[in-house]
Amino acid sequence: MASLHDLTALDQAAAIRAGEVSPADLTAHYLDRIASLDDRIGAYLTVTAELAKEQAIGAQDRLRSDPDPRGLPPLFGVPIAVKDVTRIAGVRCTYGSAAFSDHIADADDHVVTKLRTAGTVFLGKTNTPEFALTCYTENRLGPPTRNPWDLERSPGGSSGGSGAAVAAGLAPVALGTDHGGSIRIPASACGIVGIKPGRGRVSNGPGGEYSGMSSNGPLARTVADAAALLDAMTGPMPGDAVTAPPTGDRFLDCARRNPGRLRIAVVETPLLPAQIHPDCREAQRQTAEVLASLGHEVAEAELPDVSELADAFISVMSCIAAVPNVTDESLLMPFTRTLRMIAEGVSGQKLARALTTYQTVTARLESSLFTLHDVVLSPTLATPPPAVGGLRNDENQDAEFSAQASFMPFTPLYNPTGLPSMSVPSLWNLDGLPIGVMLSGRHGGEGTLISVAAQLEAARPWANRKPGLW
Repeated sequence: MASLHDLTALDQAAAIRAGEVSPADLTAHYLDRIASLDDRIGAYLTVTAELAKEQAIGAQDRLRSDPDPRGLPPLFGVPIAVKDVTRIAGVRCTYGSAAFSDHIADADDHVVTKLRTAGTVFLGKTNTPEFALTCYTENRLGPPTRNPWDLERSPGGSSGGSGAAVAAGLAPVALGTDHGGSIRIPASACGIVGIKPGRGRVSNGPGGEYSGMSSNGPLARTVADAAALLDAMTGPMPGDAVTAPPTGDRFLDCARRNPGRLRIAVVETPLLPAQIHPDCREAQRQTAEVLASLGHEVAEAELPDVSELADAFISVMSCIAAVPNVTDESLLMPFTRTLRMIAEGVSGQKLARALTTYQTVTARLESSLFTLHDVVLSPTLATPPPAVGGLRNDENQDAEFSAQASFMPFTPLYNPTGLPSMSVPSLWNLDGLPIGVMLSGRHGGEGTLISVAAQLEAARPWANRKPGLW
């Protein structure tokens, strides 16, 4: 019999509804695994054991009182990990920063409210770099998060704790955030599925992030699990400035249907200049072959000119880094301090121009590339997962900027534009490390991406591939 953590999240939920396992037993199983294994991984900053037990008991009470458990939400009773930039009322929320090491959230973020309604159980808050600014998961709060496939490697970032928790079986699914690739990067590095929804699909409230670059999204071992979690997170909330148009379908249903014949563009040119590792090119090539064999129209394509986006991205990101009110700047990481200093030179006019650039580039992409194609296929990352500490350079910020850009040159395109994008596993290289590919689409195209990702998953199953250590 498979261990509980070997089951998909949807299978766990089905077992709960059938009375084969209780939410309390499932939660205890994950809390035990976290206690015994996470000192090696560093996926969690805060484990909310008492809250999880309380929620699990509440789920059991609801099961006993519900005459027809088939009507419960798809992930009812399933534990979840939450990235530590997202607020859960009464729980420590550090934002990955020593400057907020003792901060307790006074309210739920809207996405947490949605997850409560879905009946999920909060295991804890996962590790993240300071203010979710980097594509590695290291900070001054404790040890770095490590990749479950190779403990000397990074899981990427900034949702590295969430990605590592799912890959190591320390949570069945997890919540991440993505404002430059922060869900898709750890998805690729950890061999799992990560979805960055389109702008407005999931609420960023109540505070939100003014540029519209950031999205809450799911990380999971299977496409269907990720789709079910996205369903649980989706929908407008009071005060949302931007909401995506309704799709009319559950994303879980999209994971269970054939997408039809799609026009798929194979794009090898990244937004940022970088050398692409042969393993990453091979992952894209193999995936393109599989898609063609499935009947899709697959052809190489070029990005339109989006060169002005890189400078605009830095201007906006630096201003985002400057938003948190920090009384002692010496507590911040050097990279964070550098971004905040850059922000001091970004005038209101320059910021407005950067945000305008976002809109013009989005229109250019939609009217050219996404008029001719339904989906864009590219590598998720330019290299396999780097060594822990391999991207960080506290002494030379120019070198760190360059290292990060060279690692993740593909993902940032879809944040300023607000287009949906997801990473799925493609291959495992000779070092036993996962390599992902990225599927991206037009506004409102999450369902299409999920359908074709599920088709890939069925053609080349990856769900049962697990890190040998766990």
